[in-house]
Amino acid sequence: MIFIVVKYQVKPESAERWMDIVAPFTQATRAEEGNLWFEWSRSVEDPNEYVLVEAFRDGDAGAAHVNSAHFPQGLEAMRPHLVATPKIISRTIDGAGWDEMGELRIG
Repeated sequence: MIFIVVKYQVKPESAERWMDIVAPFTQATRAEEGNLWFEWSRSVEDPNEYVLVEAFRDGDAGAAHVNSAHFPQGLEAMRPHLVATPKIISRTIDGAGWDEMGELRIG
């Protein structure tokens, strides 16, 4: 699985509209066959920072994502609303989804 976390520093005047700005890109990515998840969160410490957690089945699915028509369109839609280049962690890891946290079992 390809596991990716990206931090976006959004201009203050765009922060409240960010989810609308990225909605077409989000919907198109979630519809990709190899996408496992594509989930946005907003920082509780910085209202202008959004974090995207995404995963793809494998390298082929990741390549299909970055080579899709909606990928460059999505990046260009984001560009005028960002303060800085996004920060990313992208790794290939074992697994196909979320595991339960062993240290905090419920039930």
